[in-house]
Amino acid sequence: QVQLVESGGGLVQPGGSLRLSCAASKINFSAYGMMWLRQAPGEERELVAAITSGGSTNYADSVKGRFTISRDNAKNTVYLQMNSLKPEDTAVYYCNGKRRTASNRELELWGQGTQVTVSS
Repeated sequence: QVQLVESGGGLVQPGGSLRLSCAASKINFSAYGMMWLRQAPGEERELVAAITSGGSTNYADSVKGRFTISRDNAKNTVYLQMNSLKPEDTAVYYCNGKRRTASNRELELWGQGTQVTVSS
């Protein structure tokens, strides 16, 4: 079964760091563009960071300079390094993967989410 599995969430104090991981199985991982999104209670899901299959990255303004997305195709894993965390970063973080097939069909995968709580 194709799946994305996130890990690394937890409780951290303001100013602290966490690294989220998203491990993929049974997909051609290197062909996928990967993203991290987050959803806080009562809010809509928002894009946090994205990395293309070629390694180009993009970040939400709210996390630029604090978060870093990276991927290891040999391990079928995408990471989100989060530094200088703020209470407003508290959310469920989701991993997402997308690719287009040769027949132009879009494939999309979602992880189950991992909770990140920033609080003293």
